[in-house]
Amino acid sequence: METYSIALIPGDGIGQDVTAAAWQVLEKVSAQSSFALKATTFPWSCAYYKETGAMMPSDGIATLRGFDAILLGAVGWPAEVPDSVSLHGLLLPIRKAFVQYANIRPHRLLPGVEGPLKARAFDILCIRENTEGEYSGAGGRVHQGTADEVAVETSIFTRTGVERILRFGFEQARARRGKLASVTKSNAQKYSMVFWDEITEQLAAEYPDVAVTSYHIDAMAARMVMAPESLDVVVASNLFGDILTDLGAAIQGGLGFAASANINPDRSAPSMFEPVHGSAPDIAHLDVANPIAAIWSAAMMLEHLGESAAGERIMAAIAAATSAGIGIVPGRDRTETITAAVLAALD
Repeated sequence: METYSIALIPGDGIGQDVTAAAWQVLEKVSAQSSFALKATTFPWSCAYYKETGAMMPSDGIATLRGFDAILLGAVGWPAEVPDSVSLHGLLLPIRKAFVQYANIRPHRLLPGVEGPLKARAFDILCIRENTEGEYSGAGGRVHQGTADEVAVETSIFTRTGVERILRFGFEQARARRGKLASVTKSNAQKYSMVFWDEITEQLAAEYPDVAVTSYHIDAMAARMVMAPESLDVVVASNLFGDILTDLGAAIQGGLGFAASANINPDRSAPSMFEPVHGSAPDIAHLDVANPIAAIWSAAMMLEHLGESAAGERIMAAIAAATSAGIGIVPGRDRTETITAAVLAALD
């Protein structure tokens, strides 16, 4: 029997609640399958930072490298630790160290869920560049606290980084409905975004079976609202992808349904799976957080590990719960109630 070692990082706030729910579902589906899961839990979080002065220990990356996958709950508690510290101390280092350059976020309505749009039959796969671009962390501040203070934030786009994320997008489009939307703002950013557009055009010649359209970020935001059914695979830079996927979460009914995967495509290091919703400190530990995004992320993890049938069973169980009206209205159902419904559907 294949046994997969999973690093659990529940993190902060509701991350702890939804990770526990997702693990219950994973344990059940693995018990019904021909593989096993072995979890090791790490307390790395803002609370850990307040105790130790670091979001994770100095050997944290080395420790995680030995796992098959990472399941993350959420990171952040801005009232206690600045987001710039928590983000750059845990989440971004993991993504960069393990070359998880493809951030994948699916956007579609689950059965029974009412989104804010008239459109219902959309199925968008957003692919966000995950290791460079606008979140590279290059820059600095000088003359702080004076009238002459200057802040510089430099976006870094490499040919390697842009080409590999676009190629990943082309491959995903080829496996789906054969349409790729590349998103930039090249009418205003005449270096980095023109560079991105040029590489898109160059790669398109290698994928004649994929219909490619380039959009500006503002036009894409409008299209996701007005005609989401026209989109298939959307690929964008780190910042633009981050923004578009929150919009995608909104049109699919809310952040409680927004799953994601941080993928190392060549599998030279573990990939990481997490819900998009963040730690939501205002509802932490109140048993009202929707665990569906975390459970969906766990299903994506199983698919990445090669256990697609088990992942599909989890997605079917989620659909059964939402079809019965459970977990479809934010805050109405308890975390425990939604989890129980998904577990029951696995029987």
